Amino acid sequence: MSASWKHLFLQILLLLVSCRHINTKTPGPTSPPLVPISPLPTDVRSVVLKGKSHVEKVELLNPVNLALECTWTGDQSKLPNITGFWRKDGDEVNNSRVTTQLENEQYNLKRVFSIVNEETLGNYTCMFGNEAKIDFVLAAPKIGEVRDKPIVGYMGDFTVITCKMEDTKPKPNTWNWYKANGTEKEQIFAAAEPHRYEIKNKDWKTRLVVHNLTKADGGLYYCGAVYAISTSMSHVELKVISFFEPLKPFIAIMIEVVILVVAILLYEKTQAKKNNTAENETTDQTNTLTQGENNGPEESSSVRQRKV
Repeated sequence: MSASWKHLFLQILLLLVSCRHINTKTPGPTSPPLVPISPLPTDVRSVVLKGKSHVEKVELLNPVNLALECTWTGDQSKLPNITGFWRKDGDEVNNSRVTTQLENEQYNLKRVFSIVNEETLGNYTCMFGNEAKIDFVLAAPKIGEVRDKPIVGYMGDFTVITCKMEDTKPKPNTWNWYKANGTEKEQIFAAAEPHRYEIKNKDWKTRLVVHNLTKADGGLYYCGAVYAISTSMSHVELKVISFFEPLKPFIAIMIEVVILVVAILLYEKTQAKKNNTAENETTDQTNTLTQGENNGPEESSSVRQRKV
């Protein structure tokens, strides 16, 4: 074989080897681009302070970028500038100290906070030095109806525990129920235990039905009005007793009455015996005297007869 044929053969061989490593698969579809998360809506709350302190309650339903604006009219000194800063639940917010100038006879302080969950709710305070402050209390709508007295249920029976949000408040997205277990709260899932629990939600009201009550069912129950930002909680205490227990005071009274009646009867019987004894003694004495009087004239007449 000539050198030219050998060279051609080597080229063909190299071409075949290289073709085996070529990827002939059709490329898959391109992954769709990630949809950007929509930014939080912005809300603004403003307060003008003319004294030394003020508390502003703010109800929130959904996550929001909340701009808090504080305006203080100042005091008599009217310093040209003061130091302003922010606190969250009593702790100073990092990098929040600024120099606030006196403008139009007042001081202004503003900051935007991202309120996205229950942890970011709380008490936000704008501080004008140590002279004045405004507290913004951020929370989900509160359950106004609180039951102080416990609910009483009977062993083997069922009980209904109700929880209600005022209809002037925003309607909750849903309701949850929990039972206290030491320091923890265990959520009640009625679908998992239909023979024990039943939950009925309707707008601003919820009901928990507990069937076949036992002593272990007693304790604290928590209802939770669920909003997107947080869950508002309220609690109710349940006491489980036996049917015999409510009768205990009545039985105690009946026993006291029986003892009193028996004592009265014994006293009357004793008095009757004493009276009968006294009457018998009086009768005997009377009979003795009567016999003595009757015998007296006879003895006198006999004495006269003897003298005669």
